[in-house]
Amino acid sequence: MTQRVELATVMDRLDIDELITGYAVAVDDGRWDDYRALFAPDGRADYRTAGGMEGPAAEVADWLAEMMGLFPVRQHFIVNRRLRLQDLGGYPGDRAEVQADYLNPMRLRPRPSGTTGTGEGEAEGEGAASGSGGGSTDGGPVDGSAHATEPTAPDFVSGGRYAFSLVRTDSGWRLLGVVVQEKWRRVPGAPGGI
Repeated sequence: MTQRVELATVMDRLDIDELITGYAVAVDDGRWDDYRALFAPDGRADYRTAGGMEGPAAEVADWLAEMMGLFPVRQHFIVNRRLRLQDLGGYPGDRAEVQADYLNPMRLRPRPSGTTGTGEGEAEGEGAASGSGGGSTDGGPVDGSAHATEPTAPDFVSGGRYAFSLVRTDSGWRLLGVVVQEKWRRVPGAPGGI
């Protein structure tokens, strides 16, 4: 392997790592246009093991935007990244696979004072793929209003593994597929917290 090929491989690895980080930031910050832009035109995402949907990235982004409204505070960590670049006889190809573990803590939307229980879907963790959006991190109103609210519900936390498939395009590396394999979750009020 020549020095030029080694440098190209390092650059590919850095670009792919930035793309995966961009995925986490887009979801956690609710930047759904940025999320869509991370995918190749025929890119797909599969969140079924986390209670979600599978389909074209644009449709999944619409679903995430709606479902993540339940969780105005989201932050997930994508760690233990294992990257395999396509090897074309010592030269990197235009495909890559990344397997990475995730930890996804989220905070449920506060309920107005005087209400009881959790909203539909909250206790079940409906839509609890990774997700995102802005919001108050101090448990106060997320819409900036001054009305009184109860403290936010306990955190919803899940963990599992991502399988990312990537393809090199004229615009750089893009996601061809994202598959979430949720392994565990802790839901408010669930027996044993799992």
